[in-house]
Amino acid sequence: MGVRPPSNDDDDDPHSIDFGIAAVDARLRRSDLSFPATSDDVAAELGHERIPYDVHGNDVALGEVLTEIERDTFENRQELLNALHPVFETYRKRHSSGVVGQMRSLLPF
Repeated sequence: MGVRPPSNDDDDDPHSIDFGIAAVDARLRRSDLSFPATSDDVAAELGHERIPYDVHGNDVALGEVLTEIERDTFENRQELLNALHPVFETYRKRHSSGVVGQMRSLLPF
């Protein structure tokens, strides 16, 4: 997931804000973590990293997100990202600071 911030016409270089699994993927690519890996391996390498889960920059420690997935072993990076995706979506929906997000959190569906 990623989105471009509003343009202020200061430069022509496009920038994007990575959040959710896109932000995790970027950190994984820069890390020394190798696969297969366990949740403990991921937590030891990147658990302290704060990962934005929405476009507003709200974030959560990756170690906290790892505790909410049911898998413990990941054969490759994509398996890890697939397991993390629903957790980040839940964070984004539950913790949205907008009026619509607050209304969604009150509804049972």
